[in-house]
Amino acid sequence: MDNWSRPGVIAYKRWRNPELSGGGDFVGRNDEDQCTDNEICTVASARPNAGGRQAAFRSGLDKSEETFTIDDALEGFGFGKFQWKICLLTGLSWIGDSMEMMILSILGPQLHCEWRLPTYKVALITSVVFIGMGLSSSLWGNVSDKYGRRVGLIICMSWIFYYGLLSSFAPVYGWLLVLRGLVGFGIGGAPQSVTLYSEFLPAKTRGICIMLISAFWAIGAVFEVLLALWIMPTLGWRWLLALSTIPTAVFVCLCFWLPESPRFDMLTGKTEKAMATLIRIAKENGKAVPKGKMAASKQNDRGKIKDLFAHRYRKTTLLLWLIWFANAFSYYGIVLLTTELFQSGHSCGVTQGAKIEPSCSQECRYLTSADYKDLLWTTLAEFPGLLVILLVIDRIGRKKSMALCFFMFCLCILPLFACIGRLALTIFIFIARAFISGGFQVAFLYTPEVFPTENRALAVGTCSAISRVGSLITPFVAQVMLRTSVNLTLSMYCGCCLVAGIASLILPIETLGRGLQESSLDQEAGEQTTTTTAPL
Repeated sequence: MDNWSRPGVIAYKRWRNPELSGGGDFVGRNDEDQCTDNEICTVASARPNAGGRQAAFRSGLDKSEETFTIDDALEGFGFGKFQWKICLLTGLSWIGDSMEMMILSILGPQLHCEWRLPTYKVALITSVVFIGMGLSSSLWGNVSDKYGRRVGLIICMSWIFYYGLLSSFAPVYGWLLVLRGLVGFGIGGAPQSVTLYSEFLPAKTRGICIMLISAFWAIGAVFEVLLALWIMPTLGWRWLLALSTIPTAVFVCLCFWLPESPRFDMLTGKTEKAMATLIRIAKENGKAVPKGKMAASKQNDRGKIKDLFAHRYRKTTLLLWLIWFANAFSYYGIVLLTTELFQSGHSCGVTQGAKIEPSCSQECRYLTSADYKDLLWTTLAEFPGLLVILLVIDRIGRKKSMALCFFMFCLCILPLFACIGRLALTIFIFIARAFISGGFQVAFLYTPEVFPTENRALAVGTCSAISRVGSLITPFVAQVMLRTSVNLTLSMYCGCCLVAGIASLILPIETLGRGLQESSLDQEAGEQTTTTTAPL
C-alpha cells in the first residue's frame, strides 16, 4: 500500500493517428486523448518502486482521478451569501414582471373613464400584453439556450424597462396599445430568471428556494396596489406607469454583477469560465472548491424544439403544456371572477339566477379607495398559497403538490354553485386563489428541474407561451360566458383543473431530490452505468 501513497495525474486526449494507437505504443505515448475530442479525461497513475512498475502502471489506469460535477460543487457550497444575492437580483425581475401585469387591472377602468373607451378597447389593452408574451416566450427561451441565460434575461428586462417607461408618454390610444404590446413581448422572457436562478441552487434546497423567489411575485402585486392607492388620486396613470418600472430599472443597473450559469458555460465548452464562477461562489459562501477536476458534459446542439419531443420527454412536454395552460386559465380567471361576482350585488341572486345582466359599455366608474383595498385583500391570498406549498413541496414531491393545488381549487369552486353569502364567497375565492397561485409556482419549479440544461430555457419558454393562450381565453369565459351562465363558467374552471390535477399525477418523472441534468446524454449514461456495473 505504501507504493500508492503518491498518486500522479496524467491528462490525456484521444490519439487521432490510427497507425500509432496500437496497444504496444500506448505506454510510450503522451497519455492524451483516450476519450472524446470535446472532453478532457484524467486517470490516476502511481509511483511504485522499480520492481513493480509494469503491474502498477496497469493497475493505475484502472483507477480514476477524483472528479466532481457542478451538482457536487453546488451541494458542497450549499445555500449561502452568493445565492442570497442572486435571489434578490432575480427577484427584482420577478417584482417588475408582477407589477407590469397587476397594472392591467388598474389601468383599464381609469382609461375607460378618461378616454371614454368602449369595453372592447379596454379589454384589448390587456389582450395585447398577453399576445406579446405568447409570441415572445419561445423566442426568449431559444435565445437563452443559445446565447446564455444572463444575456436573455438582461435583454428582456431592458426591453421591459424601455417600453414600460415609454408607454407612460403615449399620447393616444393607438400608441398605448402598441407600446403595451411591446412591454408584453419583453415580459415573455421574465420566466428565464427562474431558469437562471435554479441552475445555481443545490438539489436539497431547490424546492424551497424557488418557492421563496416566487414570493417576489406576490410582493410586486401588493406593491403595485399600494402604489396605485397613493399615486392614482393625485398624479394619475402616467406617473403610475413610469414609477412601476423602478424594479426593472434597478435590475438593469445591477445586472453587471449577475453571472452566467456555470452549467450553460460548461455545456458550451467554456469550462474555464464555469470553473471561475464556481470559485467565485465558493469564495462568497466561505467554502472550499472540491478537489480534482470538473467533469465536463458533451456539447450538444441547444435550443431545438424537436428535442422537447424526443422519446423520453414527449409525454412530459405535452402534459406540462396542459398543466401550464390550466394554471394560467384558472389563475387569471379567478382574478376576473372576483371582480365580476362582487360587482353583481347579491351573491345568491347571481349564482341561482345564473345570469348577469350586461351594463352599458360606456358606463364609467373610477376605482375608489375601497376598491383598491378589496384588490389588496385578494392579492394577499398569494402568500398563504406559497406557505402551504413550502410546507409540502419537499415532503410529498412536485407532482403531488401540483395535483393537490388543482384539486383544492376545484373543491373551493364547488360551493360557488350554491347560494352562499358574500362573506363565504370571499373566503372560498380567497382560498381558491391561494391554491392556484401556489400550483403555478410549483410548475415554475418542476419545469426547469425536469429538462436538461441544453433545452431547459426553451422548455420554460414554450410552457410559458402555452400558458398565455389560457390567459387570452379566460376573459371570454370569466366575463362574457359569465353573463350567460354562471354555472357553465364555474364548470369550465372546475373541469379544467380536474383534468390538470390528473395530468400532474401521471407525469413520468418526479424531480424531488434529483440533480439537474446537463444534457439528454446524462440519463443514457446513468442507465448504462446501472446496467453494466457489476460487483467484483
